[in-house]
Amino acid sequence: MLGLHAFAIAAFVVCLVAGAWQLGVYDARQESERADRQEVPTKPLAEVWGPDEVFTARQQMRPVTITGEFRPAEEQLWVTGKEFPGAGVGSWLVAPVMVDGSALLVVRGWAPEPDGFPEVPSGTVSFDGVLQPSDGPAGRFDPESRTIGSVRIPTLINDLPYDLWSGYALADDENIVPAGLRSPDLPEPDVSWTAGGRNLGYSLQWWVFAAFVVFMWWRMGRESVETARERLDRGDTLAS
Repeated sequence: MLGLHAFAIAAFVVCLVAGAWQLGVYDARQESERADRQEVPTKPLAEVWGPDEVFTARQQMRPVTITGEFRPAEEQLWVTGKEFPGAGVGSWLVAPVMVDGSALLVVRGWAPEPDGFPEVPSGTVSFDGVLQPSDGPAGRFDPESRTIGSVRIPTLINDLPYDLWSGYALADDENIVPAGLRSPDLPEPDVSWTAGGRNLGYSLQWWVFAAFVVFMWWRMGRESVETARERLDRGDTLAS
């Protein structure tokens, strides 16, 4: 029994360590993929996407340089229900920027409450931004307050008097953010859980093996105890 216990403990520890190691390899692969996406070079918008092109995974989270002209300040809008880390829920200030004949919606900043429409840069300007796909539905556009619950391109294209690009951008340039507003919170690159999935599978397999070792340890120990008891019972019977 002592040999069985020693073998079971050793096998259990090996399985746990091997599973933890494979999980560490999986985490490292995820971090590597995330770092690769963060290091994507900033390119001119025209090299990445066009106004008549569908927004795809190739454009998502791409850092680009946008060159265009802002529409008048009164044509901006507020997108409500947007959370800012550590500051609660507030609103995005979104401005249409004319690029190649169509309006690209650009998130200029975040505020706790909608409060008028700040001035926009004049003339042709260039600034950096990060591309995002159209948001999901969240109510209709209110033309009086110029508010909406999300940057929903299919909804806004019916309410704004110009063609829209099929996605939008988060401004990554302090010169675009109005005074008193916070720069848009840029999301972390989205990495699929399948990156390094083989290592994750190996990790789960090792932990299944660990559970199997515990089960066999319990079963063999129980059988040994029952066998010993049967022998003792037979010995007591013969003695009597």
